[in-house]
Amino acid sequence: MSDNNGELQPVEAALAALLDGVTALPGEAIDGDAAAGRVLARDVMARLDVPPFDNSAMDGYALDHREAGQWLPIVQRITAGTAAAPLSPGGCARIFTGGELPAGADCVVMQERVEVDGDRAWIPAAIPAGDNLRRRGRDVAVGDRLLAAGTRLDAAALGHLAGQGITRVEVRRRPRIALLSTGDEIVDPGRPLGPGQIYNSNRPMLRALLTRFGAEVVRVETVPDDAEGTRRVLQEAAETADVVVTTGGVSVGEEDHVKAALEALGRLDMWRLAIRPGKPLALGRLPRRAADAGEARFVGLPGNPVSCFVGAWLFLRPLIGALLACPALAALPRLAARADFETRTGPRQHYMRVSLDFTAEDIVARPFRDQNSGVLSSCVNADALAVIPPETDIAPGAAIDCLWLRVD
Repeated sequence: MSDNNGELQPVEAALAALLDGVTALPGEAIDGDAAAGRVLARDVMARLDVPPFDNSAMDGYALDHREAGQWLPIVQRITAGTAAAPLSPGGCARIFTGGELPAGADCVVMQERVEVDGDRAWIPAAIPAGDNLRRRGRDVAVGDRLLAAGTRLDAAALGHLAGQGITRVEVRRRPRIALLSTGDEIVDPGRPLGPGQIYNSNRPMLRALLTRFGAEVVRVETVPDDAEGTRRVLQEAAETADVVVTTGGVSVGEEDHVKAALEALGRLDMWRLAIRPGKPLALGRLPRRAADAGEARFVGLPGNPVSCFVGAWLFLRPLIGALLACPALAALPRLAARADFETRTGPRQHYMRVSLDFTAEDIVARPFRDQNSGVLSSCVNADALAVIPPETDIAPGAAIDCLWLRVD
């Protein structure tokens, strides 16, 4: 498809075309200490019970609950990390949080409720069996699925692995991204600006987002403003990257060479989307030279920084999620909110940058004043993208959907 037959294509159709045929990247074994943020390639099964034994949930006294309501001799002292001896009938044990429950005991009485006189303890009556205990396997039992394939390893998941003594895990290889900028007017920060030049804000923004999404940027380059140079850089990028991302150069100007280069080298799946901001966004594929080397996915983002920001969230994040087989990256969380604005859309679906106020009654979406695609300040403090369908009137108080951006 080269021009979508002149029609603007819906966002949903474009995303489906981008993800069509995507297969998950292979797995690799890495140290658990380096696994933060990575995505599991296979299920991890529990090999230990957690807790590994019945233990006390607090400092107190362990006993058989049927012997409560009387003075009992304190026959042993159990600290965390020491083995408990069986409890003799008619006795109790001084026990500390995490201490192993001795055989013969079935409850723990918190120390604040116990009166102690030398080596005896007065235990109050009516103590239920199981009180203040953490039973063996309460959290995890041997053979349970500890973590599912596709889980992104956050702090809690890493702790879960460590609790099993696991030091190496199999994770998906990070998607390799080639990040290419177009336009002779674009200058990297740190260099002096010439007449008509601007600093490249898209590159550091996208690099940060791609890393946040779980990818690895392996190539960064500026594409020359000529057809032959553009084709050369795209082909070279496709040889080493899973995804080639460009900014700018996908419109119809005389110096916009990316779309033509993509069509010459590979395949253009979608172009000109019914989206605001970001209509000139191209999606396609770049074959590699080796016959069995497959192809790289191509995402051509517009040059305007807000369009670039929105396009990254809507297309790059789910593409990376598909390559990692990570359901959490497949779609942004949707929040139902109430509009604190009025607007009218045309034929394109509008993604407005909004802040969200969480009240006792509902969530209120407040737009940034200037929604122009060149105003990157509208993205700096945005909590969400308010999704306004095509040809829709929104009045203050109207119900709208928002895509939550405060996610890992």
